[in-house]
Order: sequence, then C-alpha cells, then structure tokens
Amino acid sequence: MAEEDIETALEGMVTLQERMVHLIQQLSMPLVEVSMVISKQISGLMKSLNEHIELTNEVFPINATQAWQLTADDTADSPTQSSFELEKVMSIVDEERMDILETLIRVTLIETDANLVDALLALRPWEQIARTQLSKVNGPGQLFSPIEIPEDW
Repeated sequence: MAEEDIETALEGMVTLQERMVHLIQQLSMPLVEVSMVISKQISGLMKSLNEHIELTNEVFPINATQAWQLTADDTADSPTQSSFELEKVMSIVDEERMDILETLIRVTLIETDANLVDALLALRPWEQIARTQLSKVNGPGQLFSPIEIPEDW
C-alpha cells in the first residue's frame, strides 16, 4: 500500500471516529443502540468481505476479520446471569436515532472512500468498547445508559 493510500485511509478513520464521537455524545446514545448499529454495520461489511475472500482466496488481517477481545481491565469481575425481555428492549430503542448513526457511518465511509478492511478497522474499536460494556450490564436500565466513550478518543 502506498504511503499516500495509508495516509488517506488514516484520515478517513479519524474523520469517522470524530463524527461518531460527536454524534453519539450529542444524542446521548444508549449502549444498546450504539451496539446494534455497530453490529449491523460490521455484519454487512463482513458479508461483503467474505464474498470477496471466496472469489479471490485473499487473506486479510485477523484484527479486521474477527472481533477484538474484551479489554481485560474493563471486564466484569464475575459473570452475571441476567435475562432481558428482548421484545421489550426492542420496543424502547429509538429507531430514528439509530438510523442517524447508521447513515453517518455509511456516508462517511463512502465519502472517505474507505475499503472494506479500513471500514472494519475503524469500527472494531467501537465494537470492542460496546461488547466490553455489554459484558458488565446487570439490568435493562444499563442497556439504556449512554455508552461510555474513552477520554482519549
């Protein structure tokens, strides 16, 4: 990959990161909504990447193709057993707010001309944060608390 291509990819990732942080904070988006949007976006990107891999037998970095491990210092001390009524959770989520985030991600990836791997690498840290925070949820109320974005983002 040429140095110019790497620089362009990094600028696109930074642009996406900045826009997502701003929007999520502005809308005080809950953990569950951000998680659902990120999951949907990654699933779509992975479907396209897997189709490409089937056609070309090309190999891609594991940090793009697989979810990152939960961060050790943020994981729950002990596993919790909770059951949430999925239908109730789904009836509470704000579809419009989720559509706005989804559109922002999609438009930014197109605008920055991100390839599949760059797009996945931009979303994997978000997935890791969301999954880590989801692993600590003890009740439905925590699903609807704003996602905690690290200070250094």
